Amino acid sequence: MAFQSSTNPAQLTQLGQANLAGDTRALYLKLFSGEMFKGFQHNTIARDLIMKRTLKNGKSLQFIYTGRTKSEFHTPGNSILGDTNNAPPVAEKTITIDDLLISSAFVYELDEVLAHYDLRSEISRKIGYALAEKYDRLAFRAVARGARQASPVSATNYVEPGGTQIRVGSTTNDSDAYVAANLVAAFYDAAAALDEKGVSSDGRVAVLNPRQYYELIQAVGSNGLVNRDAQGTALQSGQGIIEIAGIKIFKSMNIPFLGKYGTAYGGTTGQTSPGNTGSFVGETLEDASGASTGINNDYGTAAEVGSKSCGLIFQKEAAGMVEAIGPQVQVTSGDVSVVYQGDVMLGRLACGADYLNPAAAVELYVGASAPSAF
Repeated sequence: MAFQSSTNPAQLTQLGQANLAGDTRALYLKLFSGEMFKGFQHNTIARDLIMKRTLKNGKSLQFIYTGRTKSEFHTPGNSILGDTNNAPPVAEKTITIDDLLISSAFVYELDEVLAHYDLRSEISRKIGYALAEKYDRLAFRAVARGARQASPVSATNYVEPGGTQIRVGSTTNDSDAYVAANLVAAFYDAAAALDEKGVSSDGRVAVLNPRQYYELIQAVGSNGLVNRDAQGTALQSGQGIIEIAGIKIFKSMNIPFLGKYGTAYGGTTGQTSPGNTGSFVGETLEDASGASTGINNDYGTAAEVGSKSCGLIFQKEAAGMVEAIGPQVQVTSGDVSVVYQGDVMLGRLACGADYLNPAAAVELYVGASAPSAF
């Protein structure tokens, strides 16, 4: 028996148009998701350098940090009931999810029709960049905070190592932060400090300002940091420095650097602005303490972070990031698109970061005194 449809031809046409619009919007969403996530992944550094856990059905997550214990000789006939000091001591660190982080843009349909390029693809990448930038800034500020803290574990007759701050150079000038020899010496000091505190050598990394990184590259003739077989290619690619003292090096514009993000000119830096760099370069640190809107952890105010921090060296256990919502995409559709003749493209992320093991964090600084804890 033949199937009889009760839908008239006009209704079938409307349904076909609706399905086509739905398929097109689904395709847009897939393309947008791919471009946004690619932009996020290619621009975030911190996500793979610190501890990361996914949170479900909650607002916070606990990390357990265990201190040291001791060995002792057994006396014949005595019961073995564990360390007499009830070691190892344990501390709990709670990381709370900050408010929802979003980046969005409205795409006017007529602009797409008239544009000679893929407008949505370009916007989606920039949204990914914006989320990655904030993600890294918060994570690096958490590492810097940890480097200034004492150990979270306290127990009688036990001394646990805290964070480390290492001075770069010996003058009071900010220009010390750019001297390759000063940086190399600081790296070896940091590696020794991490060894002395029993921090694993696995996963040790450093994040520097791009100009610091390139100063190291330019000095390869005297410091031997680049494999001679690859030196020519490495120098031209701008990726020549592999590691110093077993510490892998990354460059980023998102570390706290002399009171700004990534770049600082003027004053005693010895760096002259190469013309009109725009207002973005050398962006001033924002307040991100627990009292700031949307912040539920403590990343410090601009004054607390200070103007003397100039690099981070750390091991993976130095800080943790908790994600409740990974990088996701949402796009408007239906009546909203009809009313506004365009779509809102939105990337979102829900996460929070804080330091875990201060002993695994090292902050580089310039000047006579180390930045204060906060």
